[in-house]
Amino acid sequence: MIELSYAEGLARWARRLELSPDDIQPLLALPHAIQTVERDGFIVREGERPTGCALLLGGSAFRLKVVNHGARQIMAFHFPGEFVDLQNSLLSVNDHGVQAMTRCKLAVVPKKELAALLEREPGLMRAMWLDTLIEAALFREWVVNVGRRNARARLAHLLCELAVRLEEFSRGDRNIEMPITQEQIADATGMTSVHTNRTIQGLRKEGLISLSGGRLVVHDWPALKAIGDFNELYLHRADKAPEV
Repeated sequence: MIELSYAEGLARWARRLELSPDDIQPLLALPHAIQTVERDGFIVREGERPTGCALLLGGSAFRLKVVNHGARQIMAFHFPGEFVDLQNSLLSVNDHGVQAMTRCKLAVVPKKELAALLEREPGLMRAMWLDTLIEAALFREWVVNVGRRNARARLAHLLCELAVRLEEFSRGDRNIEMPITQEQIADATGMTSVHTNRTIQGLRKEGLISLSGGRLVVHDWPALKAIGDFNELYLHRADKAPEV
């Protein structure tokens, strides 16, 4: 996966929200600290009081909640050019965690300075509101996926989402670097690791995908979409009309 500078990360985030280069100049001028979080380290810890908001510049991360008997539910994956905790600009305490899936490079903007900037720049306030609305749309789709699709459809839907979101980092033809373990896929789909492995093997045997060595290759995109009941409308990609 690529590694971005702070300016490149903001530019990628801005394109998603249809902001012009001039729109992000005030963000570029904000103080920020470049930080590294190693694999499995926490970027955001549940229960802590945040002091900044982190823009992911390199690596990948996931949102999670852990229930009282230790089971983990992954609620979203994050990739370079995405803020992982914009809600921290307004909320006083973290109600969930964000964990590094690989070694992550982050630009952390102080919460107070960001909040003050948003008061002065209504266009940026709108963009950050839109960012959180898109995240909410993703959460809604994941609730439906875990709650109403069977295991085969659930897995196919997640793989379709990842293929679409990661295509700009891919080699083309749905050949995608995907540093996500089967355990993490299981925690994102609400299945056991054994059931996840069995379901992946089923999709492989049908000739739909290859998944090994940290790469996903989709061999039959229309079939995988149909199995997963996948419509990318909920991703609200500004630069592309949804595939129906």
